[in-house]
Amino acid sequence: MPTRARQRDVTFRVLDNHLVRTVSFADGQRGYEHRCSYQTYEAVADAVDQIPTEGEGVTLEPLARSLDLPYTQVNVALEFLKERGVVSTRARRNYPASNFAFEDALIEYHALREKPLD
Repeated sequence: MPTRARQRDVTFRVLDNHLVRTVSFADGQRGYEHRCSYQTYEAVADAVDQIPTEGEGVTLEPLARSLDLPYTQVNVALEFLKERGVVSTRARRNYPASNFAFEDALIEYHALREKPLD
């Protein structure tokens, strides 16, 4: 039985060489954090860069399976890439948004890393 989607706030930061995704709920309920190592982030960025802009694209499960990496870490990386416009989603499939997706991904990661914590 489907449940009502909750309002949530999603933020990203770099902490101890990990990309951290924090989700907090507007209703005051407890949120959660997931992390992605830099090595996993680079592997996901490289894999996304290899995807043809036309064709089948990729989804989370086959990507994590093909990279033999933890699904949660791949999901954090993929969600960050979507938020930053490095990956575009069409019909629930993900594609690189440019011909330089790997470079774009690294720029976005390092820009976030250099952003001072609030």
